[in-house]
Amino acid sequence: MSKKDDITARLKEQVSLLPDEPGVYRFLDEQGVVIYVGKAKNLKKRVSSYFLARAGENRKTMMLVRNIRNIVHTVVPTEADALLLENNMIKSLQPKYNILLKDDKTFPWIVVKNEEYPRVLQTRQLVRDGSHYFGPYASVMMQKNILDLVRKLYRLRTCQLRLTEKTVKDGKFDLCLEYHIGNCKAPCVGYQTKEEYCKAVEAASSILRGNLKEAEEYLKGEMSFAAENLRYEEAQQIKERLAMLENYQSRSVIVSPQYADLDVFYLITDGALAYCNYMHVAKGAVINSYTIEMKLGIEESPQQVLTFAISRIMDKLQRPLSHEIIVPFLPDAVFGNVRFIVPVRGDKLKLLSLSERNCKIFRLEKLKQLEKVNPERHVDRIMERMQKDLHLPVEPRYIECFDNSNIQGNYPVSSCVVFRNGKPSKKEYRHFNIKTVVGIDDFASMQETLTRRYTRLLEEKAQLPDLIVVDGGKGQLSSAYEVLEKLHLQDKISIIGLAKRLEEVFYPGDSTPLYLDKSSETLKVLMHIRDEAHRFGITFHRHKRSLGFIKSELLSIPSLGPKSTEKLLRRFKSVAGIKKASSEELSQVVGPARSEIIKKFFSEKNEEEKERMK
Repeated sequence: MSKKDDITARLKEQVSLLPDEPGVYRFLDEQGVVIYVGKAKNLKKRVSSYFLARAGENRKTMMLVRNIRNIVHTVVPTEADALLLENNMIKSLQPKYNILLKDDKTFPWIVVKNEEYPRVLQTRQLVRDGSHYFGPYASVMMQKNILDLVRKLYRLRTCQLRLTEKTVKDGKFDLCLEYHIGNCKAPCVGYQTKEEYCKAVEAASSILRGNLKEAEEYLKGEMSFAAENLRYEEAQQIKERLAMLENYQSRSVIVSPQYADLDVFYLITDGALAYCNYMHVAKGAVINSYTIEMKLGIEESPQQVLTFAISRIMDKLQRPLSHEIIVPFLPDAVFGNVRFIVPVRGDKLKLLSLSERNCKIFRLEKLKQLEKVNPERHVDRIMERMQKDLHLPVEPRYIECFDNSNIQGNYPVSSCVVFRNGKPSKKEYRHFNIKTVVGIDDFASMQETLTRRYTRLLEEKAQLPDLIVVDGGKGQLSSAYEVLEKLHLQDKISIIGLAKRLEEVFYPGDSTPLYLDKSSETLKVLMHIRDEAHRFGITFHRHKRSLGFIKSELLSIPSLGPKSTEKLLRRFKSVAGIKKASSEELSQVVGPARSEIIKKFFSEKNEEEKERMK
C-alpha cells in the first residue's frame, strides 16, 4: 500500500468513528497545524462529505482535502453552540483555509445595565462594569426578538436619560413619545416608582436566564384573546413569538461572561487505560479542546493519574496553566499559583460536563477502533473488565441466562440464551416447556428449567458455563442456587441475579446488591443477555399461545379430536390454510364425513361474522 493510500485509509477510519452529534471539527496538516475549522449539525455526515468525489468541486477545497493528515473534533450540546465554538476557534487559530474573521465584532448579547433604573439593551461588547450579560445569541434576529419580547412584556425604558431618584424627584425630565404610545410607564416623571421598575427589570432578567413559564402563559393568553376577537394575523404573530420563546436558550457554555480565563480537565479510567480531556477558556469563550489516552502503571490512584495528565497535556501544548482550573476531583500535587475548583452547580459544572462528554466520546471512538483493528484484543479487554467488575474467579467467556414467561399461569415456558465472548451464540439458544409446575410459580419454574438443563449437560459431559445470569432478584437467584447445590455445581459455576428496576446485581447469600456504572460495558453485556433471554422467551411463548388458540378453535368443531387437529395443522399449517383447502384435500387427511363437517363449520362461522358486520 502506498503512503497516499495509507493516509486515505486512516482518514476514512477516523471519519467512520465520528459521532452523529453537533460539534466542531478541525483538519490538521502533516506538521499538526490546524488548517481548517468547521461546524456541523452532524459531525459524521459533514466531515465524510469532504471525502466524496464531487464534480465541479472548487480548487481550494481540493487543495484542503489533499493536505489533511488528521481530524480532531469537539462535541457540543447544540448547533448554535457549534456556531459559537467555530467562531472562537477561527479567531484563535487563524486556519489557512478559513475565511479569516479580521473584524472586532463578537456575537450579540443582551445587557441589563448597572444603573439605578437599569436599561435592557443589545450590545456586542462585554464591559465589566457590574452589568449583567445574557447570551451570546447565534443571530441578531434571535437577540432582537427576545429583546422586543421583554420590552413589550414589561414596558421598560429605552431612553438615554441618566435617571436617579434625585433627578426624578427634582422633575428634570418630561414625558416622551414612548410613554404616549404605550411602550414605557414613565419612571422618569415618577409615574412608575423605582421599586416597581426594578421588579419589572428583575422579571425581564428571569426570562433572559431561561425562566420562561410566566412569559409563555402571558403570550398564550394574548394569542387566545386575539383569536377570539378574530384578529388572526396578530394571533399568528404571537404564535410565532411563542415558538421562538420555547426554542430560546438563555445561556451557552461555549461563550459566557460568567468566567474569564480558565482550564478544564476531565479524567476517565478504564482498566489499564485512562483518558483525559482538556478545554481552554479565554475571555469567557472555549477556544481549544484536546484529549489524550494513557496507559496506567501499577496501583496508581485517580488523583495521581490526573496530575500526570495535566503535566503531559500542558507539556504537549507548550503553554502554562491558567490560574483557575476546573476538575472532577483534586489532583495529588501542587502546580504553583493555581487554584483547583470542583464545581457542584452553575456554569462551571456545565463546562465540566461538556469536558466529560468529549472525554467519553473519545474513549468510545478508541474502543470502536480497537474492535475494528483487533477484535480479539477488544474481547479480551471486555472479559477482563467483566471478571473484575463482577468479582468472578474466571473470565465469563461462556454465559447462560434464563427467563420465565406465562400469562396467568397458562402456557408457561422458560428460555435459555448463550453468550460466548460477550456475543450471542444463537445456535445454542434453548427453550423449555414447563411440565411439573401448576399455576404461577416463577421460582419452581426456574428450578425445573435449571435442573433439566444442567442434569443433561452433566450426563453428556458437556462444557459448563463460566457464569449463569438469572433474570430477577433475590428470590429467583435463591431458587436457582438451590439447584446448583443439589447438583454439586455451586463451586464450579458462578451465578448472579439481575433485577430489572434498578439493574441491581445480586449474589447468593448476600442481600446487598452490587450497582454497576450505568455506562459500563459489563452492565451493557448483562443487559443485552437479559433482554435476549426475555425476547427469545416471549417469542416462543407467543408461538405456543397462538398454537393453543388455534387448537382450541379446531377442537370446537364437532367430531374433531386432538389427533385429527394435529394432522390438519401438520398438513395445512394454519386455520387460514384449513379454510382455503378443498373438500377433496380435507378428505385425504380426515375422511369425507369430517371434511363436510369442517366446511360447514367455517361456512356458518363466516355467515355469522357477516351478520355482525351489518
